[in-house]
Amino acid sequence: LLPLSHLTSPVTGPEFRHVGVGVGHRLDASSSGVLVLAVGNGNKVLNDLYNTRITRDYTVEGAFGSATDDFSDTGRVVERTTYDHITLDKLNRVLAMLQGANQKALLMYSNVDMRSQEAYEMAVQGLLGPEGKSVPIVTGLRCIHFQPPNFTLEVQCLNETQRYLRKVVHEIGLELRSTAACTGVRRTRDGPFTLQDALTSHRWTPAGVMQAIQQYRSSKRNKRRSQSQIKNPGLQPVEETVMESST
Repeated sequence: LLPLSHLTSPVTGPEFRHVGVGVGHRLDASSSGVLVLAVGNGNKVLNDLYNTRITRDYTVEGAFGSATDDFSDTGRVVERTTYDHITLDKLNRVLAMLQGANQKALLMYSNVDMRSQEAYEMAVQGLLGPEGKSVPIVTGLRCIHFQPPNFTLEVQCLNETQRYLRKVVHEIGLELRSTAACTGVRRTRDGPFTLQDALTSHRWTPAGVMQAIQQYRSSKRNKRRSQSQIKNPGLQPVEETVMESST
């Protein structure tokens, strides 16, 4: 939580006297990106955010040639290796192998009969996932930048921690008969929330937060309206009026 003394605008007036703020899926101190906060009545839906089978997206950066005690580039180096033999094709094969193993874990922890119509429909809609907590599961993994020793992965996952993602980089290095350390972890999406919805530090003010909430509500309404028009082309859009409470 941001201390009040760090806000760029003073918090005054009775409407801001008691405002509860809750934190969604955590980010550790060495990571960056989307961190969902709930304000006021929004705290009631944080459990829903935790209990639904929503995935999160990350960009994870790594560098071949060294292994550390905490899997990050700031940890104590425990081994150094060569990496000249690593090619993009070899890296992609390892990523495919890891994703296949995680797909098996996803099926194992999903509480549905894999031979049923329900399982098929859930898989098509991207809703197949573990009931409650499970081991971390990677549902998508691909390389988006490769310039040895540096590489960048795009990762989609469930029930992960940032330390787990750093360990994935370490394991990729081992599978390639080398070593690798993670140089950066950035969350780009948490369920429906993306970087486009995020507030940079200079907007961490009451006015900035309220504006962000209003903009997100507006974007959701526009998205629902567009989807409704696609399903019913002859239906005319109905304008919505939203009354914002000052308390």
